[in-house]
Amino acid sequence: MAKSRTVEEVPSSWREAQFVTHLTARDRSEQTQRAYRADVKAFREWCGECGLSDPADVSRRDVRAYLAHLMNRGDQRSSTLRHLASLHTYFSWLVHEEYLDADPTASVSAPKALQQLPALVVREQLATLLDADWGSDPWALRDRAICEVLYGAGVRVSELCGLDIDDVQWSSGTLTVLGKGRKERMVPLHEVGVESLRRWRDEGRGQVMGSSGDSAALFVNRRANRLSSRDVRRVLDRRLGAGHIHPHQLRHTFATHLLEGGADIRVVQELLGHESLTTTQIYTHVSKARLQKVHHQSHPRA
Repeated sequence: MAKSRTVEEVPSSWREAQFVTHLTARDRSEQTQRAYRADVKAFREWCGECGLSDPADVSRRDVRAYLAHLMNRGDQRSSTLRHLASLHTYFSWLVHEEYLDADPTASVSAPKALQQLPALVVREQLATLLDADWGSDPWALRDRAICEVLYGAGVRVSELCGLDIDDVQWSSGTLTVLGKGRKERMVPLHEVGVESLRRWRDEGRGQVMGSSGDSAALFVNRRANRLSSRDVRRVLDRRLGAGHIHPHQLRHTFATHLLEGGADIRVVQELLGHESLTTTQIYTHVSKARLQKVHHQSHPRA
């Protein structure tokens, strides 16, 4: 039986374990860390097949050849771009720590990714989520509040799951949200959304919280543990039935509807917690695409 390759067998010159420690210290998410580890490992193994045993042996030409290899085997442009970003982070760290003199990924570009417009929640689905009568049992109150916060505040599903009950400022109607990079931001919630949270707090949450439940969490599942992203997807699936939508679509819809209503794009950027305005600008394209669709469907000369 062939001996399995262990972490200890990785050539020390690649310093992958130290790189992971660096990512952890930078508070990168577990998902990001897994992607970086996998991308660096895949590149190292490819280099080994090409006779490149040390990061110092890697040139810009080698990086370009690797990207071409990824494209030739059928990887999507977005995947190739992610590999390049991972390698750039890795080699930049090696240079910063003075393990290398130069970054071979510098000035290397991958094919431009095709920008896909985010899918939006249609009006009928919003009506089902926000206006339909689900009853007044604790779980109906919780599910209604979840949907109101996802659409009314535009938070990421991970941010929603991380909310504590103390993160709601009941008098001002705002939420303290912990976003990417552990950056806090204040997000307003409309009056209907705050009222749905209040009803969940006063009429539902206390009925389902056991003595061993997560007393800090704003939203809990049926085991009284803090809500997970999977729990949120189940809520939407259960309430919409065949009309499945992803929780992130409510965030996309929130941003698009704000811009269509005349909101300043920098305000929307702040509400979404985007570091770059470029990320927010995709929603201006969504609005234009929607206008074109309406024009095409409605204008007699279209």
